[in-house]
Amino acid sequence: MFKKKTKLIKDNKVYSRPAVGLVILLFGFILLLGSMGLAISVGAAKINFPSVWNAVLNYDPSREADRIIMSLRLPRELGAAVVGAAFAVSGAIMQGMTRNPLADPGLLGLNAGASLALACVFAFNTDANYFTVMLISFIGAGIGAGMVFGLGSMSRGGLTPIRITLAGAAVSALLSSLGEGIALYFKLSQDLAFWTAGGVSGTNWTQLKLIVPVVIAGILIAVMFSRQLTILSFGEEVARGLGQRTLLTKVVLMTIVLILAGAAVSLVGAIAFVGLMVPHIVRFLVGTDYRWIIPCSAMFGSVLMVLADTFARTVNAPYETPVGAVVAMVGVPFFLYLARKGGRKLS
Repeated sequence: MFKKKTKLIKDNKVYSRPAVGLVILLFGFILLLGSMGLAISVGAAKINFPSVWNAVLNYDPSREADRIIMSLRLPRELGAAVVGAAFAVSGAIMQGMTRNPLADPGLLGLNAGASLALACVFAFNTDANYFTVMLISFIGAGIGAGMVFGLGSMSRGGLTPIRITLAGAAVSALLSSLGEGIALYFKLSQDLAFWTAGGVSGTNWTQLKLIVPVVIAGILIAVMFSRQLTILSFGEEVARGLGQRTLLTKVVLMTIVLILAGAAVSLVGAIAFVGLMVPHIVRFLVGTDYRWIIPCSAMFGSVLMVLADTFARTVNAPYETPVGAVVAMVGVPFFLYLARKGGRKLS
């Protein structure tokens, strides 16, 4: 038994670059602060950087610039940073769990399930508060994930990466169609357009007070289980050979994914590709150790969403381009590149 474990460890080396990870976290934090400062300062009302920091540190409601910053722009950019981290970490966990390089909450039914649940909420309970919306999003994401993994495991070969991807595409199309059908029947298309396109406009402090603790807790638990995720990423047989309780690990990690994805969708809608792109970029930089992949993915995801939202607000001002469309412009070519590069390995 000891020889078997030793062989498993040697055959599945963990490539880690801690120094690069530390640099990425430090540089990413500085870049995040700078990108948020830029995002808050640009818009219909031009605000310089000193005014931004002055409003944050010494808020004066009598100043118009301070009111714009604290009531509109700052919560919006904080929301973008939080959901970017949530999508990126959930994507990293899914890729490690399933060993599927194409795994992403938006591609595996979670976003579509949460969006369908939101359509049901708006149809049958128009007075629902944000806590109810977030809770229903968790349930919808869980239903979507359950359908994908259930459909993907029905065949004799079990859950292969390509079957999960195909099942995710089919379930996402089904749930999205059902959501649109409910929206048309109950005349909710305009109300659901925000979640369908994806965006952080309208984010307020009440929503942030609910979602920020949930996302931070989810990321911290993911970091706590990052070592187990690293072992699981080598395959279930290897993880069992090293003495890991794979069922418990998978349940905890999948719960984290549902919490992060559900919370993010409840705030900004169904935005895909953030959880697909960011973990691949981070893995290329820091190696295969998820103790570094998860925190670095959170930082990269935050920066990506803040920059995408800034571009969406300014590219066609004064009109706003949906953030989901901006991310998709980069995400779709990235997806096609991964599919072409790893297609043979996924089959």
